[in-house]
Amino acid sequence: MAIPVETFFLSADAAGTLQARIQQMIAEGILSGRFAKGEKLPSSRGLAAHLGVSRITVTLAYTELQANDYLTARDRSGYYVSDTAPEPPRFASRHPTQDRIDWSRALGRRYTGGATPEKPQDWASYPYPFLYGQSDPKLFDHANWRHCALRALGQKDFHAQATDYYDQDDPQLIEFITRHTLPRRGILAEPDEILVTMGAQNALWLTAQVLLTQRRTAVIEDPCYYGLRDILTQARCHTAAVPVDGRGLLPGALPDHADVIFTTPSHQCPTNATMPMARRRALLAKARSMDALIVEDDYEFEMSFLNAPSPSLKSLDRDGRVIYVGSFSKSIFPGLRLGYLVGPRPFIREARALRASVLRHPPGLIQRTAAYFLSLGHYDSLIRRTSRAYGERRGVMEDALAEHGLTVAGRGLHGGSSIWMRAAEGVDMGAIAADLRGVGVLIEPGASFFQGPTPPRNFYRLAYSSIPPGKIGAGIALIAEALRRA
Repeated sequence: MAIPVETFFLSADAAGTLQARIQQMIAEGILSGRFAKGEKLPSSRGLAAHLGVSRITVTLAYTELQANDYLTARDRSGYYVSDTAPEPPRFASRHPTQDRIDWSRALGRRYTGGATPEKPQDWASYPYPFLYGQSDPKLFDHANWRHCALRALGQKDFHAQATDYYDQDDPQLIEFITRHTLPRRGILAEPDEILVTMGAQNALWLTAQVLLTQRRTAVIEDPCYYGLRDILTQARCHTAAVPVDGRGLLPGALPDHADVIFTTPSHQCPTNATMPMARRRALLAKARSMDALIVEDDYEFEMSFLNAPSPSLKSLDRDGRVIYVGSFSKSIFPGLRLGYLVGPRPFIREARALRASVLRHPPGLIQRTAAYFLSLGHYDSLIRRTSRAYGERRGVMEDALAEHGLTVAGRGLHGGSSIWMRAAEGVDMGAIAADLRGVGVLIEPGASFFQGPTPPRNFYRLAYSSIPPGKIGAGIALIAEALRRA
């Protein structure tokens, strides 16, 4: 395929003949790296018509560039960027205009500077990726997902994938969530009490925007999911961090007044603690006394391969004060970005309106593909296969941690995909993680999960979702050796 003719234009400020200006335009494209070696240029007739010049002018420019080794001609095929063309400069090219804006004053609000850590995009190339939130492609049901995608692309489902739902969602996906997903968590809901989101992160953002103002107070767990803390910082609300112990959030430590309580009762993030039933009821009673709402992030309930998951907090709610956040991205694959909100109609109505003004709705093709994957039983099969694999990997990791004497700070009562770890006091796991990366080991330092200017730095998280069992032992040995040196 030739370089699109629309890519070429003659600058009104350029000097020289038309032929010279065309030569300069093409040479600059090659030197800037926009035109790569081996790429085909437009035909002389096509470029001439686009630029409004004679064909002979373009042909002479091409011929001169060929003589200077910028281009090469192939019989009956046209002109191509030469394999021996001058290399683009190693330094960044200067933009033709100068930025004269004082962005420190022009920016009305800032969204950078949060605690969210950077994760390498090439994590799969590392031999020992103990990285949370990534999936092992060997566990995924590629064939059936492809089948569902092709079915969703068919003529019968054209309306589902191509329509503008505006503020609504795929009815087949909503039906599955209503009849199959939520009842497993003890939740009964009507379709107009459910909103599909672009993953749990988007669900938390919508919730914060709808419920919180600068005068309201949000309670977060300490430690907690760093993405939530960033969301609340951007919402400009007051925040109160409440410590967690081995059984999750402490209701007795809640402040005297709060408007919204964010919690992960079934699988605390990141400690993996499970809140017992008595504490769940105490939390609901405390919220009732404060007239506060509760946002329950139930992000990993499907990965309960050790024991059946505890009933969701929302299933115990009799006041309509619990808003439930779920996600398919954790259990299918993270790039799916498909989650959902469940809550009272007035809340869902406002969240739906906000979503419509930002992104209208998640793509119809993704929703319909997921609906088929779920309703045809492939999702349940995937969960069973993944749970077996996670159970095996969890056992291998537990044995390796015990063998090397590493300290476990929190392990999921029902399963999950990670183990929360603690190193000796004074050990900086951020520095350890940087050293381990050099020997092919990826871990997640825990400091970003904690509130405050001086968070503890000796915690870290090890996930087993993205590393095969045969590599876990060797990776743990490298971690133990790094900790001994520290």
